[in-house]
Amino acid sequence: MIIAGIQKLSAEFSGKTLFKDVTFDVNEGDKVALIGANGTGKTTLFKMITGELQPASGGVFISGNTRLGYLEQHACSGSVRTVYDEALTVFKNLIDTEAELENIASLLEEKPDNSAELIDRQAYLNEFFTDNGGLTYRSRARSALLGLGFSDEDLSLGCNLLSGGQRSKLSMCKLLLSNADLILLDEPTNHLDISACEWLENYLLSYKGSAIIISHDRYFIDKICNKTAELANGRGYFAAGNYSAYKKLRKERLESERKRYENQLEEIKRIEGIIEQQRSFARERNFITAESKRKMLEKKKAELVKPDSDPDEIRIKFTPECESGNDVLFARGLKKSFGDKTLFSGADFEVFKGERAFIIGANGCGKTTLLKILKGYLKADEGVYKFGANVKIGYFDQNLESLKGSKTVLDEIWDEHRLMKETEVRNCLASFLFKGDDVFKNVDSLSGGEKAKLCLLKLMLSGANVLLLDEPTNHLDIVSREALENALCEFEGTIIAVSHDRYLINRLSTSIYTLSENGMERFEGTYDDYCEKALEKREKVKEAKPVKVNSYKLRKERESEINRLKGKIKREQESIDRLDRELNELNESLKNPDVSSDYEKIIAITEEIDGKNREQTELMESWESDLTRLSVLEDEFNESV
Repeated sequence: MIIAGIQKLSAEFSGKTLFKDVTFDVNEGDKVALIGANGTGKTTLFKMITGELQPASGGVFISGNTRLGYLEQHACSGSVRTVYDEALTVFKNLIDTEAELENIASLLEEKPDNSAELIDRQAYLNEFFTDNGGLTYRSRARSALLGLGFSDEDLSLGCNLLSGGQRSKLSMCKLLLSNADLILLDEPTNHLDISACEWLENYLLSYKGSAIIISHDRYFIDKICNKTAELANGRGYFAAGNYSAYKKLRKERLESERKRYENQLEEIKRIEGIIEQQRSFARERNFITAESKRKMLEKKKAELVKPDSDPDEIRIKFTPECESGNDVLFARGLKKSFGDKTLFSGADFEVFKGERAFIIGANGCGKTTLLKILKGYLKADEGVYKFGANVKIGYFDQNLESLKGSKTVLDEIWDEHRLMKETEVRNCLASFLFKGDDVFKNVDSLSGGEKAKLCLLKLMLSGANVLLLDEPTNHLDIVSREALENALCEFEGTIIAVSHDRYLINRLSTSIYTLSENGMERFEGTYDDYCEKALEKREKVKEAKPVKVNSYKLRKERESEINRLKGKIKREQESIDRLDRELNELNESLKNPDVSSDYEKIIAITEEIDGKNREQTELMESWESDLTRLSVLEDEFNESV
């Protein structure tokens, strides 16, 4: 069933057509990848779907019962709630229902003899609460926050203290929990580390609704999406399949269009030859034939459609000025802390010539810090490292801090390479898509993608034989990412890179290092090999599948355990609710003038609040674990019956 239709959609800005006649449908359960180079209009199309912008022509048709969800432009702006409480606002109807149920329970205690109407209302609300996930909404919110990379400590932070990336993740969490039928995700894997990307993938794979996803993360959309829509050359292209399947179809389509165009040109050339020949005979019947062919020629030219050209891509080639020794890098016992927080310790690794080593790990584990230590920008607290003979390092900084905002694009390159002629510099810039007056732009006026390309050009011109790369694909669109990948594949030097771009890692890596607080663990191979090995490890430690229960006695024991667990879950829920009420009362008491003016009372109440918060967190963890265990037990019991 079609839940959304984009029909002949066109967009214009300042008289210029951004795209025209874009058409595709979204069915129930579809996950559609929306791809295209930067500036082709992907976000504009999103805004037309939400109604924020009106198309020049065409329309967006959303089925009547479809609930549309999309990331807020200013994520959680102005909120004074905690991260956890902000996530719970998605469940306002359940929270309100919960409050009404508590009120009804109080009223029934006060007036037990006049309660028929209240009991009916209570029964209705209990059914509504249970059917709509009321028993699990708190644990689902917490699990989503943790899955997206928030720590337990982060959950109590005020939204006003969050970074831009954390606000985006919180907003995405709310979107995922909103239970919308169609969600719009714009670069959802930005700000996520690999584990959070994998969590999001698994969430979306189990999500029964539909999604349109703008992303340059090819590994992500390959795994998630069953359809692909591309904006290119002012038009829209749509096909079933993920990005890899679409890429193959696109290549076949362009090749077919080129061949058809070449055949049409050959036919036009043949007809022109006939016309010229007939006119040379200078006879009346020949003039008639020539005129007939001329009309045919005009028709052929009118039908002639020039095939789409490939989008402009950067032309990049890394050429080392010299060859390094075989031993490129040796490191032992590296440690780095900031204040009381240890990022990593005991980091040991070796890198040899020609190796492509990728460093992965959770956000905040110190990957960028490690590269800065190797580059000499920071000092390690402990440990030693040494680069080998004849090593020349080139460094790509994900924050692009090497660019000086007051300079022009031309001067940014020329100041570092004074021996190059202006023509040579401009040719280099043109190969990175800085053409014409673009070279006179101030660096601070460039987009993130343009700055990244300028830094890559500086890296290319450095002649380095060892590349330290910190998230080199972060600001690049798919076309530029693939151009960079091709150049790195051909690079004859050594690569040490930090990246969460799994497509890049999978294509390039010869070794993968997992960085954590306790050091580094080395794995040789691609990212897919790494995932397969990790899965094997998890399977080994997983408990053996229980033998199917057949005996009456065992079934009764399992049934008894299920009933006991249900009772425990109910008591835990009641305790969690009780603690909620007590915490609300304590927080309200802090507003009392008699309390707020008494420092000792404030300290005592605050300590009591902290204690109850810890107690509630432990209860919620136990409750969530028990719910999971109950689900497993019920599945096993049903199999045995």
